[in-house]
Amino acid sequence: MGWDDYVTAWSGLHGGFDPRTASLVVRGWVLLAYRIGSFLGRKRISPLTVTLAGLSLCLAVPVVIGLAGPPAGLAAGALLVLLAAFADGLDGAVAVATGRVTRAGYVYDSIADRLGEAAWLTAFWLAGVPAWLAVAAGAGSWLHEYLRARAATAGMTEIGAVTVGERPTRVSVAVTGLLLAPIAALLVPGWTTLVLTVAVAIWLLLQLAGLLQLTAAVHRALR
Repeated sequence: MGWDDYVTAWSGLHGGFDPRTASLVVRGWVLLAYRIGSFLGRKRISPLTVTLAGLSLCLAVPVVIGLAGPPAGLAAGALLVLLAAFADGLDGAVAVATGRVTRAGYVYDSIADRLGEAAWLTAFWLAGVPAWLAVAAGAGSWLHEYLRARAATAGMTEIGAVTVGERPTRVSVAVTGLLLAPIAALLVPGWTTLVLTVAVAIWLLLQLAGLLQLTAAVHRALR
């Protein structure tokens, strides 16, 4: 599939959003995903295989942190989150580039995303973050995605709004927290848990802000 055809198909799956008019970062990421997705498709690697690989990386985060502990476990966890996020962007690219987009694949990808984020928050909990905070952050993420899914079922055809609580934001917060925590501990002993707790608190606040943004967009689209 050529680039223009890919963009047309990709845009149809993302509420009509055209990446060619987006920022340089977004445009560059979509182009990179297209090229790698096309390569994987030529190697006959299925979208589901990429989805499962990404989920496996996510599930490995709490295992690594639980076994290795800080600081090595946290740094390794950050790398795994980054790799999982990369895989998450590639399964859809493989599906679009190879013409294998299915409704079942969309469902599997969404489930994998939620399970993956739950694994990240479990890792934060294992590293000392209060359980209630980790659960609240996970609930905020789930509500954010559930609202958009229900709005689509109710007839909202566009993406609604790109909020501050989207999945790339969660990835950024998780990676930043996992990387900064061991660095902070070197400067001030005992700050590992504090930094991780602040990271999850920021995650939760961004989800709540994103929910407000998305709720307003859904109201305008469906009223």
